[in-house]
Amino acid sequence: MEQPNSRTQRFYGYPRPVEAPHLPLTKSDDANPVFRGFFLVVGAWLVSKLSFVQKLLWTNAGFSALRNLKHLKGYTERWDPTVIPLVDADSSLEDRRLDSEFSPILPENTPGRYHSVTEYHALYLSGQLTPLAVAESLLPLIRRDLKATSRHSIAFIDTHVDAVLEAAKSSTLRYQKGTPLSILDGVPTAIKDDSDVKGYRTTQGRKRNDEVMKIAEESSWPVQKWEEAGAVILGKANMHELGADTTNNNPNWGTPRNPHNDQYYTGGSSGGPAYIVSAGLCPIVLGSDGGGSIRLPSSYCGVYGLKPSHNRLEGTESTVTVSGPLAATIADLEIAYRLAAAPNPNDPTCALFAPPQSNKRSYPKVLGIYKEWFERADAPVETLCHNVIKYCKEKLGYEIVDITIPYVTEGQLAESFTILTEMAVRARAHVKNPKDWLKDLNPANKVLIAVGAQTPSVDYFLAQQLRNMLMQHLAFLYQKHPGLIIVTPTTPNSGWPIASEGDLKHGISDGNMTIRNMEYVWMANLCGNPAISCPIGYVDPVRGQGRIPIGIMGMGEWGSEDLLLNWGRECEGYLNEVYPGGRQRPNNWNDVVLMAGVKMGAGSKSGASEL
Repeated sequence: MEQPNSRTQRFYGYPRPVEAPHLPLTKSDDANPVFRGFFLVVGAWLVSKLSFVQKLLWTNAGFSALRNLKHLKGYTERWDPTVIPLVDADSSLEDRRLDSEFSPILPENTPGRYHSVTEYHALYLSGQLTPLAVAESLLPLIRRDLKATSRHSIAFIDTHVDAVLEAAKSSTLRYQKGTPLSILDGVPTAIKDDSDVKGYRTTQGRKRNDEVMKIAEESSWPVQKWEEAGAVILGKANMHELGADTTNNNPNWGTPRNPHNDQYYTGGSSGGPAYIVSAGLCPIVLGSDGGGSIRLPSSYCGVYGLKPSHNRLEGTESTVTVSGPLAATIADLEIAYRLAAAPNPNDPTCALFAPPQSNKRSYPKVLGIYKEWFERADAPVETLCHNVIKYCKEKLGYEIVDITIPYVTEGQLAESFTILTEMAVRARAHVKNPKDWLKDLNPANKVLIAVGAQTPSVDYFLAQQLRNMLMQHLAFLYQKHPGLIIVTPTTPNSGWPIASEGDLKHGISDGNMTIRNMEYVWMANLCGNPAISCPIGYVDPVRGQGRIPIGIMGMGEWGSEDLLLNWGRECEGYLNEVYPGGRQRPNNWNDVVLMAGVKMGAGSKSGASEL
């Protein structure tokens, strides 16, 4: 039900602001067994068959820790973290058209400059490029069905060539007539393979099974909005199977390597989208985030990622997972989000959300730091993030406030087995033989999902009580500090190195590393808050060649995506103008504009006379 709020903004479902007890942060070393190679394959088979082993691993993971939390008494369960900012019937929303004035093109001399949505739009309007020339330049790079595939094709699961060319031709004709549908018309993009695209099968990174995986009859809502805006969808992007871990190690479809250093993972589960944006193939890609799956790969690959408020773009049949964009620039991120976030009149929840607002709005400038939590990051990560906070305080006038949050260690456990339980229920429901429902999963996911399925109902209930406590405490903080952005590193570690080439064949199960790199991201999923990840610098690798990007994360009040995008724009200014050397593009970055320009100059069939 609707809760009162002390400010003019009205909400549906706002938590009752209650300050939780102040508790010291405690964290012991994780001691989950690591499985890889032959032992992973054999061990996964045994785990999938032996329930007592599943229960043993569940207990070893510390999932029973919520039973000892005395402060949960008095908190009821919160099953759904959706909090909706409402529009008053008598209020008017001033907004701006998404055009080149809204999103100016970055100067040519900007370090590490990516081609943006606005730049594609301007080149199309001028006739220097056509959407067809861009599509024809990209298709040889991304197709998996060619005899000689490029290094980029592994980032895609499926591409319908005829559909891509038809969309690009239609967009080209619209520009020639001077009637583009929007600033996104003709811009190449891709969709993570857990969102439906009309005419494609959605595999969720699993082995293809045409009997179970039906062809989608319509696209999901965010995809529809991009399609209506004229975007050219190149295909479905690679992902970690079921979105169940954070490496994007996928033995089914191959594992895309980090564009900045091929001895590192992209992060996951939106690893394909992050690769595609980082390598310069598309300025925006749609991903999803159930436990950092947009923000972690955005951080690892040096791009921007937005995890919207829960249910903001579409319902996902999950209490933690949302859809959201990854992008090359903050302006691209905002364009992608604003188009996708148009309220869906056919969805009773999404329809209630206020439309995205203009970036001209002013907000209080307040950053909240939970010092003990923040300082758990690796030293190089902590230093880079502190430099940004110092810049925000000294140059941009932000107030820095100290905050505390209870049970962050236990809260991460609660989020972990909440999403694993939900994954297990849905995985069991979408197979032909429920008695052997783990059969077709890769070995690492057999272990992970089987263990998650052992969660007792009492512990699941406790997790939802803790969700309520955390949401009420966050509401207290946001009421006390209007405009508050809770800032942490996106992930505490400096990337995730690929330990062995053999790990790419069968996968890897390393719960300790997974828990470590999700240390900050989980809260926005469990509590439904929006959060943004922005690249802010680079550190030297421990393996391979190429420096590893580092991201900073801001988590805002429910419905505060516009506030986060404004802050993200300031973080982008820091990286481009203050950080030594500025932004760095990866070595395998592709200049799609140059390639398409060469094709145009060579008399390609992209010319108007041959459309």
